[in-house]
Amino acid sequence: MTGTVSPHPVIVVGSGPTGLLLAGDLAAAGVPVTLVERRPRKISNLSRAFGVHARTLEQLDARGLADELIATGSTITRLRLFRRLSLDLGTLPSRFPFLLITPQYEVERLLERRARELGVEFRYESEVVGLRQDADGCDLDVRGADGTVTIHRAAYVVGTDGHRSAVREALGLPFPGTSVIKSLILADVRLAERPDSVLTVNGAGNAFAMIASFGDGWYRVMGWNRDHEVPDDAPLDLDEVKEIARRALGTDYGMHDARWLSRFHSDERQVPRYRVGRVLLAGDAAHIHSPAGGQGMNTGLQDAANLGWKLAAVVQGRASDGFLETYEAERHPVGKAVLRSSGGLVRLARAHHPAVRAVRALVSAVANIARPVRTKALAQISGIGYRYPAPRGAHRLVGTRIPDVALESGRLYEALRGGRFVLIAPRALPEPYGSRAGREDLPAVERWAGESRTTVLVRPDGYVAWAAEDADTAAIEKGLTFQFT
Repeated sequence: MTGTVSPHPVIVVGSGPTGLLLAGDLAAAGVPVTLVERRPRKISNLSRAFGVHARTLEQLDARGLADELIATGSTITRLRLFRRLSLDLGTLPSRFPFLLITPQYEVERLLERRARELGVEFRYESEVVGLRQDADGCDLDVRGADGTVTIHRAAYVVGTDGHRSAVREALGLPFPGTSVIKSLILADVRLAERPDSVLTVNGAGNAFAMIASFGDGWYRVMGWNRDHEVPDDAPLDLDEVKEIARRALGTDYGMHDARWLSRFHSDERQVPRYRVGRVLLAGDAAHIHSPAGGQGMNTGLQDAANLGWKLAAVVQGRASDGFLETYEAERHPVGKAVLRSSGGLVRLARAHHPAVRAVRALVSAVANIARPVRTKALAQISGIGYRYPAPRGAHRLVGTRIPDVALESGRLYEALRGGRFVLIAPRALPEPYGSRAGREDLPAVERWAGESRTTVLVRPDGYVAWAAEDADTAAIEKGLTFQFT
């Protein structure tokens, strides 16, 4: 083992979407960050995720990436579940009222480019094999491609290294949960016949299949066959994929030229804690979900958006170390809710017993008839419906996600691209805030395009930190003191 490498303010372990977004946000805030990845440098085209929901697109919009990502895929405005249940994404109160179908590698490509442009240091073929921490920082034992182990010192370490997280294991944290589906198949194929929809989903008998178009001639196929549940390492060929598709969809659309075939099982797991001292966990290292609803990657990206600005504030001395407790307090309940909703969907989809099938039919019927039920389901799946805890007596907006409202200068999510808090006030903005717009250590000051009399302080991740009606200078000063408490 060699000596200790010069200390880093933050080391992020794992260069998937969560780690890339987090590292980029830290670098954008002026925090030097090193990203450690055990794999060689490569954007893999074999990743599992392919759906980007509205709330994630809003976060990418706040980083100037959403429109470019949308150009890489196709959008759908209606999500059909269990044949009978149809959710109209076009009703979402968002600039992005749809589900974007694009492969995960397109998300990673944009986030990696941004991270590099902002100065993130990448260390590939570097595997974490040990971790220790004390009151002042963390020591990471990192084994390089030549087998040499080097100690890397950091003020904080964030594990975004997936469901087999070396960081989580080094902390000794349990990862309790269960396997929801014992045998899933994935494949990227070409089709001789083009499906009618960008996303084709159906189940019949003991089989389920889904086909999603990447828009470039390749299609992602996912499915399962209850009559043939085998270990992950069991051989898989294209004939088995075609058989599942025929059973579930009535046709295999002439599948051919598979570039990737994989078999895996789907777990539901969540760590009890997202933070242990100076080490934090995010994304699949902290929670994994069933594929139902396509919420896994999206939830991890939301973790990163929540943590980045908070960790930057602590590292730069603008907030105390205790401020990081708000990350777990806000994100752990969301991870748990996603676990519950995605697990419920997959259990209903796999329903075999007549009584459970009857429940599924009832759920579908109620959701199709009752608008509040549909609205809640859409809000959860898209991610726009989650809110964070607010202090007792706080304004009703505190803790809520704020949509892309119109400002005198343009759109809110354009204003958030500076990575700062944004103070939105009525036209009659009290002094001295009008003269503070250029101060990097203070919120960017904006005014409503309309006649709203509510003053709102928006966090860098697009959630309301503080709000008041007809606020004067004293009220605004008091509200600003709660930024990092």
